[in-house]
Amino acid sequence: MPSLEQARLFWHTVRYLRPVQIYARAWFRLARPKPDFSPAPGRRSATGLWVMPAIRSQSQIGPEVFRFLNVERSLDPKGWDDTRVDKLWRYNLHYFDDLNALEAARRLDWHRVLMERWIAENPAGAGTGWEPYPTSLRIVNWIKWALSGRSLSETALQSLAVQVRWLNRRLEYHLLGNHLFANAKALVFAGLFFEGAEAAGWLERGCAILEREVPEQILEDGGHFERSTMYHALALEDMLDLLNLSCSFPGNGRARWQAFAAVLPERIDLMRRWLASMCHPDGDIALFNDAALAVAPSPREIEAYALRLGLSSLCDQATRHAKTWLAESGYIRLDAGAAVALLDVAPVGPDYLPGHAHADTLSFELSLYGRRVLVNSGTSVYGTGAERVRQRSTSAHNTVVVANENSSEVWSGFRVARRARPFGLMFDDNDGLKVSCAHDGYQRLSESPTHRRNWELRRNEFLVSDSVTGGNYRSEANFHFHPDVVLEEDETCSSGQAVFPDGNKLYWKIEVGTGRLEPSTWHPEFGLNQPTTRLVISLVKGESTIRFSWDEKIALERSER
Repeated sequence: MPSLEQARLFWHTVRYLRPVQIYARAWFRLARPKPDFSPAPGRRSATGLWVMPAIRSQSQIGPEVFRFLNVERSLDPKGWDDTRVDKLWRYNLHYFDDLNALEAARRLDWHRVLMERWIAENPAGAGTGWEPYPTSLRIVNWIKWALSGRSLSETALQSLAVQVRWLNRRLEYHLLGNHLFANAKALVFAGLFFEGAEAAGWLERGCAILEREVPEQILEDGGHFERSTMYHALALEDMLDLLNLSCSFPGNGRARWQAFAAVLPERIDLMRRWLASMCHPDGDIALFNDAALAVAPSPREIEAYALRLGLSSLCDQATRHAKTWLAESGYIRLDAGAAVALLDVAPVGPDYLPGHAHADTLSFELSLYGRRVLVNSGTSVYGTGAERVRQRSTSAHNTVVVANENSSEVWSGFRVARRARPFGLMFDDNDGLKVSCAHDGYQRLSESPTHRRNWELRRNEFLVSDSVTGGNYRSEANFHFHPDVVLEEDETCSSGQAVFPDGNKLYWKIEVGTGRLEPSTWHPEFGLNQPTTRLVISLVKGESTIRFSWDEKIALERSER
């Protein structure tokens, strides 16, 4: 019998769902279609040019050895669906990303054998490999492989058709979001790769879904609506793949597809600019919500892919501004000399789909001298375990914890009950770059406490001030340092310095509040847990202020190089 607390969490989670998510979940569990083994449609001739897609790192490192999520395993007889293996790792095994990875041509024989083995050892409709999401990614990867000049065997073509038919009857309307997008993308790929009436139906259905989902999932500022930099990069890769496909089959498909493909370049450019704004000077993504490096292709590789497709360079389109406000998605970038601050004033995600949200409202990340120095903790694991819950918690991010509670009620692996909503966003650029914002995430507590944060970035300093009004709760501001810096502090921890590997320094001084250093961890990739340190400031009478500073002369010298 669920407890009252569990029932409350459940209610505040499901109350935001769309009706389709509820009845589609029931349908998905009860309806079990039979695989359709009818002969595959004929293959359509590609009359245009297929451009090399975005390249990932090699993941198949031996004929039967794979490395996913920084974990290396062999494919033993139970390997395709071994329940002892983490499900996300098994998902990756079924994606077949290595078909289009770095130096994939050298592993051509391995890939052919692996595809035939997958067909033989994964009965249609059964097991992890036939779940809709890995099925969608595998369909696209097999077709990309074929469009790159490789030949699919008759067995593989037949299996591909069976997979598409199965997917067409297992679309993930109960999840929506990036899962449904991936389903639709696979139908479009199959609808153009094959020909005939059946393929036309796949194309029509996939295109109809994309017509609805792209305007909803890609916001007006170009950001992905789940507010994850990692999932944004994956969505941008998807859009570039669709553009690539349209160039490979020019004039093919129905009018609906032609109209959709025609608007892809404009939407893609918005997404490219958004991604560039949300990258640190090291060229990789900031870690907000579920985000990890080395899952999507790197931003540099995604941009190279866009250029291969003939899109104009971002350098030709705009110059960097001191302040970049991504209004619809809710992120702000501040640039001043050698410092870059990325601020989160965003909702946790779409109300009906916050599964990849963290309780990170009003968090931020900071780079200095081209290096990350203050970082959110990142994501190294999915699932429903305690570490997954901890990594989603407020204390794992550079923001304020009130009463030892999370600002949004993240629970289980991908659920959020009551969630924080930012409000009162204000700017003042007259003397430095100033941003102020509050959120209501703690107003569920008695006396309705409100957290407000003020940031101020100048060429040689960065001030972060926090206030919690309402009630008399213990409140603490967390500042997580990158593992590469060495911390040196005074006896009371009221001031100190973070020393970079090259000898540069970031100084801090707590002007209001009391501080202490604690062990912490940073998770830049799945499967990686790097020890680091966080500075925790206890608010005094609901207030705290910390001033970070650096040598402006060094900053100027570096910015002029």
